[in-house]
Amino acid sequence: EVQLVESGGGLVQAGGSLRLSCAASGFPFDEYAIGWFRQAPGKEREGVSYISSKHGTTYYSNSVKGRFTISSDSAKNTVYLQMNSLKPEDTAVYYCAADPKGWGGVGTYEYDYWGQGTQVTVSS
Repeated sequence: EVQLVESGGGLVQAGGSLRLSCAASGFPFDEYAIGWFRQAPGKEREGVSYISSKHGTTYYSNSVKGRFTISSDSAKNTVYLQMNSLKPEDTAVYYCAADPKGWGGVGTYEYDYWGQGTQVTVSS
């Protein structure tokens, strides 16, 4: 059974940092791409970043480029999202998702499996 479990969310002041973790199980970790998405109240879920160990690629949306860093630890089957210089507009529920095709992408339709989400709140 594929499982994705996010952790690391919380409340932080603007300019602060958080590191989100996505612990994966039930599938060949290095074959799948892992993406991070976020959804703020009343807004659509948007792709923030993804990593494909299989193809050696990473991606960041313009809104987080230069502030967020995605990384993968195969020994722990975990993907991290280091978030620095956080802004109030980063406030959202953050989800990780797995793409069995291994490519990743910014569309929710490209991912078959989803975690339950972790809340990130950035105060001004």
